Amino acid sequence: MKFSIIVLDSVGVGELPDAAQFGDVGAHTLNHTLQAAPARLPNLARLGLANLPGVQLEGAGTVEVHGAYGRMREVSPGKDTSTGHWEFMGVQLEHAFQVFPDGFPPEVMDRFTAAIGTTGQGQGYLCNRPYSGTEVLLDYGEQHLQTGLPIVYTSADSVFQIAAHLDVVPIETLYRWCEAAREILQGQYAVARVIARPFRGQRPYERAGELRRDYSLVPPPTVLDSLREAGREVIGIGKIPDIYAHRGFSEEIHTDNNADGIRKTLARMQQDYDGLLFTNLVDFDAKYGHRRDPAGYSAALAAFDAALPDLLAAVPEDGALLIVSDHGNDPTWTGTDHTREYGLLLGYRPGIGAVPLGERSTFADLGATVAEALGASWNGPGTSFWSLLQ
Repeated sequence: MKFSIIVLDSVGVGELPDAAQFGDVGAHTLNHTLQAAPARLPNLARLGLANLPGVQLEGAGTVEVHGAYGRMREVSPGKDTSTGHWEFMGVQLEHAFQVFPDGFPPEVMDRFTAAIGTTGQGQGYLCNRPYSGTEVLLDYGEQHLQTGLPIVYTSADSVFQIAAHLDVVPIETLYRWCEAAREILQGQYAVARVIARPFRGQRPYERAGELRRDYSLVPPPTVLDSLREAGREVIGIGKIPDIYAHRGFSEEIHTDNNADGIRKTLARMQQDYDGLLFTNLVDFDAKYGHRRDPAGYSAALAAFDAALPDLLAAVPEDGALLIVSDHGNDPTWTGTDHTREYGLLLGYRPGIGAVPLGERSTFADLGATVAEALGASWNGPGTSFWSLLQ
């Protein structure tokens, strides 16, 4: 059976009940994006997007729905990529991943400096503070070019990010630095992800997103492991394998951006496989949400909507496609951080009518549904809604 999941990274659909704890009361990524930069999404509307509570979608009132629709509540205490994706596949965190609002302590940075050795004009690093990924290049890029020292920064998420110019630091060297950091950032100082952030060109510089690499903590057992144990294929497209520390996959496909991810997802859906195809489209989040660019975000939504008919046509009679999101990143919100929101949930099977999936009590319902559909044994959290899609 072909089961596909596409994550529209950060396309949240309204504040969660606990949004006040995160400073996100009133956030709504989808609505606020479309209010700031209107766009029609007729194909997502046909799957039931406008039927979600509170969603305002222009021109959707007369659309006949042929899809399953709902929203998912995240129960893990966080609003980052790893927290959301891990919960998708059955890992509900009791405690949030550690963050470092004052930068990383000397115990970490001294070990990191020793591990990477002499770089450029000596040993050391630049920054070591929470920073926007674009602004950190403006403020430290020239000094990096002069010294060759890595730019280390974090964010409101549990991440240790290392930026380096490709003309100064070979990409394999940057990857080795990240591997060293990943070894250090365990236990007491564990972060969810270490991220390689190469950049190129002249100031204001261009981030080389196609060369980005994430080094995640290894998750506890997930639905992906259960699928592999059941003999199913698990195909990770985009940054999906990185998020799960490359565990539980039979095939990994790199992507450069949303357009490339859509092309490669469609091409792989049109080929034979027996199991799960799992894609993340990251541009919504990385290029537009964090950069507070509602026009770019809206255009990316419209581009996905335009590609959706081809993706739906690639779903076989016995297959299924689910479209979800892992958190919010309201491009009209203050700051540059994610927002604590409901996850999107849309589904499609050939011949389906309008199927309300309601409000799911946890992101883990997604993994439980995949496990049941593909005949894998899963005794973890989550309640399958596969019967509603029959």
